[in-house]
Amino acid sequence: MIGEFDVLAAPQSASPAPAMPWSRRISEMISAYLPVLLMGLLALGSWWLVKSTPQAEAGRPSAPLRHEPDYTMHRFSVQRFAADGKLRTQIEGDEVRHYPDTDTLEIDGVHMRAISAGPHVTVATARRALVNGDATEVQLLGGAQVVREASGGAPAIEFRGEFLHAFLNSERVRSHLPVTIRRDGTEFRADTLEFSGLERVLQLKGRVRAHFMPAGTKPAFTQGVRP
Repeated sequence: MIGEFDVLAAPQSASPAPAMPWSRRISEMISAYLPVLLMGLLALGSWWLVKSTPQAEAGRPSAPLRHEPDYTMHRFSVQRFAADGKLRTQIEGDEVRHYPDTDTLEIDGVHMRAISAGPHVTVATARRALVNGDATEVQLLGGAQVVREASGGAPAIEFRGEFLHAFLNSERVRSHLPVTIRRDGTEFRADTLEFSGLERVLQLKGRVRAHFMPAGTKPAFTQGVRP
């Protein structure tokens, strides 16, 4: 007798999936790795840009300024005022040239008028002048004349020569060349000069000669007035 058996049908195996075309697999790989690839290219490009950018040379000294004027003016007039608004210096001339390497002015046909805190008025003229940046120091060359006008009971004093070096703030005048000085009816001639208006000291060196004008004769001070 044959026993009864439950006959179970064996499950049929699934049919194998069809193989993916190789072109599609490559496309999916590229899609998966494309962001990483782009980030890598961006980083590489940034690195190349930084390396290719020229860098400033550290410690390289700047080229020295050449002694050439950076501007020129003709028939000019310049005024400088103090903090309280009072006129301190007025400079006029036929032509001025500014040199940035020394911050100086070279002036042809110069006429200067300076008023100190005293107040004392000093007038200077020359065929040519070298003036520092703040107009407190003037070198007068060729037909130089400096007149310190009378003030506070002190008589006027005039200096003439081919070279005069005037320091307007300290009211000093010096020269290493022959000069002529006129003061209160007396004329001096000397080889060198050192004058301090604040100390009222006049030093003459070398060959010194003096000429005393007759009493009551007034010295002819031109006070630097331009014709």
